[in-house]
Amino acid sequence: QVQLVESGGGLVQAGGSLTLSCAASGRTFSPYMMGWFRQAPGKEREFVAAISWSGGSAYYADSVKGRFTISRANGANTVSLQMNSLKPEDTAVYYCAVGPPSNRPALRNWYDYWGQGTQVTVSS
Repeated sequence: QVQLVESGGGLVQAGGSLTLSCAASGRTFSPYMMGWFRQAPGKEREFVAAISWSGGSAYYADSVKGRFTISRANGANTVSLQMNSLKPEDTAVYYCAVGPPSNRPALRNWYDYWGQGTQVTVSS
């Protein structure tokens, strides 16, 4: 079993910044990809960003490109999501996920383990 714990959510004004972190523990397989998804009320869970095992490849949803940065040290079991220029439409519960390496990191069903989520609220 793999446990994922997210932290760093909160309330921020539009244009502000937040950094989310996720730590994986337990029986992790390697290599693995780490990703972030989000779910707003009444909407489907959607892909935000993902990063490869080495940290050398990062992937982003079009809606966050240029504003969010995912990072991870080579082979590390923690991942961060730096979120800048936040907008009210970024308001959601953000989930960390872990899965095997993939060239289609936006596929939600690819990920095997999920965290409990952390709330991000952006006020206008």
